[in-house]
Amino acid sequence: MTSTFPDISISTERLVLRHLDEDDVRALSEMMNDEQVGAWTDLPQPFTEDHARAWITEQAPAERAAGRGLDLAVAEFLTQRLVGVVRLARTNWRVRATELACVIAPWARGEGYASEAALATAQWLFGAQRFERVELRTAADNAAAQQVAQKIGCISEGVLRNACIARVRTDDGTWSDIRTDYIVWSLLPEDIEGAGQLTDPDGFMSYADWN
Repeated sequence: MTSTFPDISISTERLVLRHLDEDDVRALSEMMNDEQVGAWTDLPQPFTEDHARAWITEQAPAERAAGRGLDLAVAEFLTQRLVGVVRLARTNWRVRATELACVIAPWARGEGYASEAALATAQWLFGAQRFERVELRTAADNAAAQQVAQKIGCISEGVLRNACIARVRTDDGTWSDIRTDYIVWSLLPEDIEGAGQLTDPDGFMSYADWN
């Protein structure tokens, strides 16, 4: 029997994590057109409002209904401005494990939002959902992502060599694929107490499989 994530909202001191809705289309499109997002994900570039709408109305609900994952909007508590997205994917309900990734909008980086959102999601998974493992994969060249993983208490487990395809923008404005390694991180319930202060340099981490 397939399990699914509930319809939830997670609140922190500064943020609200909630389901994406159609009011997020414009901001989501702008966020995902950022060059760093283009480099570390396989989302189409340019990422149009039609792409954003399809994600919100079709792809995200389908992933949740199938029990594979959950996409949450990250919004500022006071302004309700969209500042990021947290994604859970490759969820294994038998072993209570899932993979977590986070993108923070360029207009909100440097505030520690990635760490705050990721840790709050992990705490919810370990508590209300009784998960036993959260996994993160960061590209070897993505130093900011690695710092976020360390800040929330993750343990580095090893390297998946040549397993990640990143992208670089060429002189003519197109994108070119490059291969790099993945660093695999894990977070267990007992690791949460070891999390450092929730600050990070530019608030960005993700893995490549966003489609």
